[in-house]
Parts: sequence; C-alpha cells; structure tokens
Amino acid sequence: MIKYNCTNCNNLECETSICPVCNQRTHISKSEIYWCQNCNIPNYDKVCACCKKEGKYIGTDIRPVFAEERLLFEILLGEPFKYAGKSIWNTSGNNYIVDGNKIKFSIKDAIEKNNAKKIIKLLHENEENNIQYIEEFINNEYIKLFIESNKLRLNYIMSEAIEYIKEIAKKYSDDSMFISFSGGKDSTVTSDIVMRALGRENIIHIYGDTTLEYPTTATYLDRFKKVHNKTPMLVAKNKEQDFNELCKIIGPPSRMMRWCCTIFKTGAITRKIDSTFRDKKEVLTFQGIRRNESTARNKYDRESKNSKISKQLAVSPIIDWLDFDIWLYLLSNNVDFNDAYKLGFSRVGCWCCPNNSSWSEFLSAIYMEEEYDKFHNILINFARNIGKPDPEEYVESGGWKARQGGNGLEYSKNAVLEFKPCALIENTINFELSKNIEDNLYELFKPFGTINYTIGNKRLGEVYVLDRMTNEPILKISGRLGQKNLKVSVVKFKGNFKDMKISEMLIKNQITKYQTCIGCLACESHCKHNAIKISDIGTNKELKYKIDEKKCVGCLECVKHFSGGCFMKKVLRTKIGEKNG
Repeated sequence: MIKYNCTNCNNLECETSICPVCNQRTHISKSEIYWCQNCNIPNYDKVCACCKKEGKYIGTDIRPVFAEERLLFEILLGEPFKYAGKSIWNTSGNNYIVDGNKIKFSIKDAIEKNNAKKIIKLLHENEENNIQYIEEFINNEYIKLFIESNKLRLNYIMSEAIEYIKEIAKKYSDDSMFISFSGGKDSTVTSDIVMRALGRENIIHIYGDTTLEYPTTATYLDRFKKVHNKTPMLVAKNKEQDFNELCKIIGPPSRMMRWCCTIFKTGAITRKIDSTFRDKKEVLTFQGIRRNESTARNKYDRESKNSKISKQLAVSPIIDWLDFDIWLYLLSNNVDFNDAYKLGFSRVGCWCCPNNSSWSEFLSAIYMEEEYDKFHNILINFARNIGKPDPEEYVESGGWKARQGGNGLEYSKNAVLEFKPCALIENTINFELSKNIEDNLYELFKPFGTINYTIGNKRLGEVYVLDRMTNEPILKISGRLGQKNLKVSVVKFKGNFKDMKISEMLIKNQITKYQTCIGCLACESHCKHNAIKISDIGTNKELKYKIDEKKCVGCLECVKHFSGGCFMKKVLRTKIGEKNG
C-alpha cells in the first residue's frame, strides 16, 4: 500500500491522501526500496515475495537499465559488455546498481572526460554485439523475478487507481473527457490504465506536439496509433511559431522564463480543447502528473480546477506512484513505451529544456547529434549578440539557463514603456510608443468596455471606451493610425477605474501588451470565456489580436493575470524598466 502522513495531526500515518481525522491533504511517506540478494532484484517490500528473505535498503526509488543504456554506461567506464547479463538498475541520485552493488561512477567526470562524437563512434562499433541483449531483456530472469516478487504492490496500486478512475468518470459523459498524452512513460501508463478502467479504447487523446520532442517520441506515437487504432489521437501544435526564430528574437528559454511552454504547449492545447469541447462547460482531463517527479509537483493535488487551461477538471490517477511503480506496471503488462528511456533518458519532454540535467544534455549530444549541434549554435550566436565576452563558456557553463530578462536583446526595447502625465489635461497620460498605432491597439481596450469610433474627433484620432451598462464614456484614446504618439484620458472614475493610480496601471498593462505581443497565446489560454483570438502569427505576418465583445465579460483576467499585463513583459524585462518622464 501507499503510506501517508498527516503533518496537521502529528504525522499520523494513514492510507489515503486525505486525512480521515482532519480532512486535510496528507503527504506521502518517504519510500524505501530493498534489494533481495538471493533473487538479485529490487523489491518494494523488505521481505522478498519469491524467496521470503529480507533485503537490504537500496534507495528511495529505482528504475531498470536497459541494454542500450548499459552499453553506454560500460563504454563510459572503458569496459564494453562488462555487465552484460547482470541485474543492473539506476537508483535515486542517478547511481548505477549492479547485482545489488553501487558502482563507482561520476556522471560529471564522465561528461568532462568523454567527447560525444567519440562515444557515438564506440556505440556504432559495439551495437551489433549488443543486439542479443536488447532482444532478450524483457524475458531475462531478473525482470521476470522483479515482476513476480512485486505482484502485491502492482495489484494494490492498479486497483486503487482503477477504482478512482471509475468513480470520477461517473460524473462525465464519454464525450466530455480526454487523456493528456505526451508520449512519456507516465502518460503512457495513465492512458493504459484509464482505458483499462473504463473498458474502452475510444477515449480522446490530446497530444501536445511542442515541435521540440525527442525523435523517439514521434516514432512511439506512430506505434501507439497503430496498436490503438480505435483511439482518437488529436494533435495540438502551434504551427505558426518557429522555436529557433523566437530564440533569436526573445532569447532562448531559461529556468526562470520557460516561454516555450506557454507558446508551444499551453496555448496550442487550449485551442485544441476549446475547439474539441466547444459545447462543454467542463471537461475531465486524465493526466500523468506524479508528485515524485519534482519538488514543485509534490505540491500538486490529485484533482485540480485551477489549471492553466480553462474549463478543465484535471485529475492524476497515478499521482503518488514511484518510478518503481511505473516500470513495474509497464513491464508486467507488456505495455510499449518510448524508446528514449532505453537510451538512458529518465524523462521525456522537450529535448532542449533548460531544466534538463547535464546527463540529459550529454545523451542528446550522442543520440540527437544534428539537432544538438544546431541548438548549440543558436545559443552561441545568442551569447555573442548580447555581448558575452566568452560565448562558449557562457553556453557550456549553462549561463543561458539562468538568465532572467531580455538584457541585450533588441526586441526588449518594446517592453520599456515611455509615458508621462499630461500637463494640460487632467487625468491624462501621454505615451511615446515603440511601434505605430494600429487597429490592434483598440482591441486591447475592449475588456474595459465598448469601443466607440463615432463620437470622438476623427481628425485627432479620438476613440472612446464606453461603460457596457450605461454607455457613458470611461476612457478617451487619442492617436492617429500610423503614428506613435498616444494620449489616454480617464473621462470618469467608475467600475474598475476607481482612481487614477489603478487606472494608470490598467492602461499601462494593455499598452505594454500592445508593444510586446508576439502571439504567445498566454492571454488566449487564460481567457475562461474564449473571447480572445490571436491569428496570423509568425515571422513577417501582420499579427491580429481580436476580442469578441459578445463573449468578453470584462473580468480583466487577461489584463491583471500577468505582471505588467503581458507574459512577454516578464520575458523581456530589463534593468532599465519603464521610463517615466
């Protein structure tokens, strides 16, 4: 069983993620994996179910090492095939275990001492002799014993997840649910166990193609669709944006600014959900999130309505599973999975993610040589463009991963808003824009009220924003199309415009958004009313930002959600900040 502790009740031990005493969320107890020296396998329980002997503690989690990764490991040690045929695993802390013994191996030293191109050559030279071990892996005696000995663990976690899925799905029709599918091991298990629990394959799967997936993911997806030919596989993909081009404009994503998730994942998936479930008020999403994956995900609830994507109830049936459990499920049920794990990747997502470990980067340099070299050159050019004295060192040391703004980028100038109070007209702000006034500007004022083009002085480019209920003027926008001088006046303090301080903040947010918008889809994704549509995105295209006044309720979520009014403001902010004259 999965053991939990309630910190609110003096670490009371219980069997569920909700404390039976105080009804507060509990925390999963620290896991312990044991090694049976007699059977030469890892076990969840201290006493091996096969031989009934006690094992020794080996770590908090563990995963199998496949023949492909085993060969790479041996080559890095300088001894190909040294451990062929042995029971080899990888435990917490990325430590290799062979026949129950930790092998002295430093990943950092291995990366520093070995050239990726040299390793590629050695792998090619030895790959033919490794074929037999690849073919025999699933049927080797240690995998069979691992499955047999941990049957009780598997039965428990499977039955618990299946009952949970059945219960939560009762509230939803068949056409109001889908499985979020990434092609990784966790979403693969989630897909399999959901279809098993509900007894059908025709459950919609939505695959978020970020365009930055591992090549093995595309291959696996093809295999999955052939095996599950009754399963609708919808692809969510941002076809309008190019990752490499965006890296040049706004810089590569970093740990603090993973703009790639918003542009290539969240935005695209939101669009696909909205178009697929257009008539549904709420949809049920099964996702493969696990608390064990990271410190951040340890805070996640099993059920969440506060998702980045609107109108979802996102549930995670396997939220408390270990890596141990994932592999036990896949191997026991003979479920096909992404080949990237056989190569040594512990996680599968975007291959160039700034959160990837140095080990993952090293593996990418080996198994994705062309893609890796291309991205490496992009990083070097970026470092040069922002004035780094030693671009190679900046990239190799991971400096690009730690950057926190748009310093050195030409496009970051758009995030600097130049304004000053008007000396002649009360409650008025003068703006000097970084781009010419276009129709898109007025769209951004629609959350404040109704746009009226008729009552103002056309010669002065006056456009009014009217209160939706009374049709009274709230704001006056003055600026000619094609010019950069803009004047915004608060005509009446009402509703959201309570005073000049608040009014100024709201107005600045939208003008900042106008200057920095590249069609990242963040606003569109966060609009719960599906009122915002952004089109014609991409290089050399005239971006169109449209707000449907019939759908917009004036909640101002798109105005207030992001710091400075725009997701790109955060990405592009510099030490200069705003220029207030």
